[in-house]
Amino acid sequence: MIPTVLEELALRAAGYQQIAGVDEAGRGCWAGPVVAAAVVLQPEVIANPALLAGVQDSKTLSAQQRTALYDRILDASSGWAVGIVPPYVIDGYGILEATRLAMQVAILKLPCPPDALLIDAVQLHGWPCMQRSLIKGDARCLSIAAASIIAKVTRDRMMAALDTLSPCYGFAQHKGYGTALHQHALHVHGPSMYHRRTFRPITALLEQRAEHMLLSPGSVQ
Repeated sequence: MIPTVLEELALRAAGYQQIAGVDEAGRGCWAGPVVAAAVVLQPEVIANPALLAGVQDSKTLSAQQRTALYDRILDASSGWAVGIVPPYVIDGYGILEATRLAMQVAILKLPCPPDALLIDAVQLHGWPCMQRSLIKGDARCLSIAAASIIAKVTRDRMMAALDTLSPCYGFAQHKGYGTALHQHALHVHGPSMYHRRTFRPITALLEQRAEHMLLSPGSVQ
């Protein structure tokens, strides 16, 4: 599916000028932050979406394609920003609320406050401007697709940086998702400070390790 600017055009026809597409990356990961991006495309791009040909849901693109599109999106934007929420906040508030927080941070960091939001599948309750939550918005809406790429590339770069700090987990390869490589590293090394300890696989592993310590010879009974 190729995203369109139908939503943006409808909002502009209704008088909205600063329309931000908003999306996140890393919501389902076992480790690392959740990252959201907000992108306001230039009016010229909304009038001629072919200027961003190739931009679509980040999950359908290769890492090379996303990196190439990243700079094109920034050049075609009148404003963009990211919001980053670390694992301990995710553990404290839950992934949905942490996702909303990352999105709100990204929106607040935009150089010009938006008067309308196009958000992928999430609603920001009480937010003081018009918003539309679109299911599969990153596949349907160009502004959201652009935000999905900015969020994904930003987060992937962060996970590559974490890999240099904790190379035993393979963060650069799996980006914190629950791959076989990640599972093996967790069983060998246990969770790190970068892991989301309230996520079920990590919680189960911590419980197993605690039980093993209690049952090990020499442990306090």
